[in-house]
Amino acid sequence: MIMMRKIFLFVVLVSISIGAMAQRGKVTSASTFIDQGDLARAKTDLEQALLDPKSANLPITFFTKGKLAQAAYEAGNKELYPDPLSEAYAAYEKAMELDEKGQMKRRIISGMVYDALAADLYEQGGTQFDEQDFQGALKSFETQIRIAESDMYVGAVDTGMYYNAGVAAINSGSYDAALKHFQTCADMKYMGITPYYQIYEANIAKGDTATAEATLTALPGLFPDDKTITLQLIDLYIKSGKNTEAQKYITMAKESEPTNHTLYFAAGIIYLNEEKYDEAIAELQKSIDLNSEMFDTQYAIGAAYINKAAAMYKAANDIMDVAQYNTAVASANEVYNKALPFMEKAYALNTGDIYTMRNLKELYYRLQMTDKYNDISAKLSAAEGN
Repeated sequence: MIMMRKIFLFVVLVSISIGAMAQRGKVTSASTFIDQGDLARAKTDLEQALLDPKSANLPITFFTKGKLAQAAYEAGNKELYPDPLSEAYAAYEKAMELDEKGQMKRRIISGMVYDALAADLYEQGGTQFDEQDFQGALKSFETQIRIAESDMYVGAVDTGMYYNAGVAAINSGSYDAALKHFQTCADMKYMGITPYYQIYEANIAKGDTATAEATLTALPGLFPDDKTITLQLIDLYIKSGKNTEAQKYITMAKESEPTNHTLYFAAGIIYLNEEKYDEAIAELQKSIDLNSEMFDTQYAIGAAYINKAAAMYKAANDIMDVAQYNTAVASANEVYNKALPFMEKAYALNTGDIYTMRNLKELYYRLQMTDKYNDISAKLSAAEGN
């Protein structure tokens, strides 16, 4: 009886071993098909192994799934897995989780599997970014970061991956993620002052102007020779409506960059928004003297003259004396006339701008320039689809 029992147990053990080997055979054949480039047959065999309880939780099964998913991405096969690199990463992680002996981890390290996967994710993220799939790019770059920061990654860490993730995050509206990645760049002193500006932009996008301001005002101590900080502070104060502070930094910037036409333009726009038309015109004229080919500046000075003339007309309506009224109206028309060459120049620089055409139509009407009025009216109607 003892001898028979031993024989029986031996037969059972052999049967179990043969069954397990049969299922591992599916995994082995799947791996072979991957190496041969027959990914469809590889997936068929692998799915059979994943459905069988004897092989469904074997580390090698999930390692092979990772290998297949990664091969599908590299072959451009989008039919096997909708997100192959995510599938690959999850499968490799599952293989290591199931492997108590650590063999899969050693295999991933020795085969530099995660180095190749990180390279694929970098490539995929770049493609997604170019296609404006910013959320997808962020996912790819963040997965690349997790891999590169792990002890399964053999190669040197590319610091640029944090910046890539930050740019993808800010473009996708994931501002907290952007702040995290750009702060990492700043801490690593990657790209100098640039990540600090990205942190500033992310905070502005979040509506946190206080933190944005604190970020910028700290920069002169970190980068004392960088002149762009003043320009960023000007931008911040204009966006937050702090005109006095903005003009203060504009004045400072003019001292070091007296020929920078954008500074005079910025000062002029602030005055224009404050309805200080004479001051606006003076600044904008200086900007034009330095660069006469900027549409925005030509349009802005034209608008300043038009708004000034409109205010003069409004004031004239309160005058009861006919002679004085006529004089006031004539003065207003002179100001309208001053606006004309700037609006015409703006139109020449951008013939498709609706607002420029509308302003020209009003000016031609007021100045009784009938032919030009009819011409711009027709162009405006065509542009507006009337």
